[in-house]
Amino acid sequence: MSSKADAYQDVRKQIAAVIAGETSRTARLATASCLLREMFGERFFWTGFYEVDPAKPTELVVGPYQGTMGCLRIPFGRGVCGAAAATGETQLVEDVHAFPGHIACDSRSNSEIVVPVRDAAGALVAVLDIDSTEFGAFDEVDQAGLEAICGELLTID
Repeated sequence: MSSKADAYQDVRKQIAAVIAGETSRTARLATASCLLREMFGERFFWTGFYEVDPAKPTELVVGPYQGTMGCLRIPFGRGVCGAAAATGETQLVEDVHAFPGHIACDSRSNSEIVVPVRDAAGALVAVLDIDSTEFGAFDEVDQAGLEAICGELLTID
């Protein structure tokens, strides 16, 4: 049985292979969301992206995702996704109910990891949001794996 780190390496390679040459950001994000959910199954209860809205650059708007209904909009600085957007740093939260200003898009979510996604110029364009029904579902291995994927998602050809 392979390790979780190996699983991230595998899915990273799969994503890179599928999106190679793809110019559509939507297609790239949708592919990553799908393959991550397929790789990690039910542990990834909600897997998707919130994109920075060009018309409202201090708000995130729901993008491609796998899972139950997501929040449509999230202001920068609000909830886990908004915190990641405002700080530009990954948010690893063991218990979302203890997170100040948590937004309960689905009350079944208990832990969350949110990773910033930047374009080739380094501008924040989205965040990858993954929720789990388990408490403490994510750790530093998840963070490293997801940051590697998000670091390449919009920059590789």
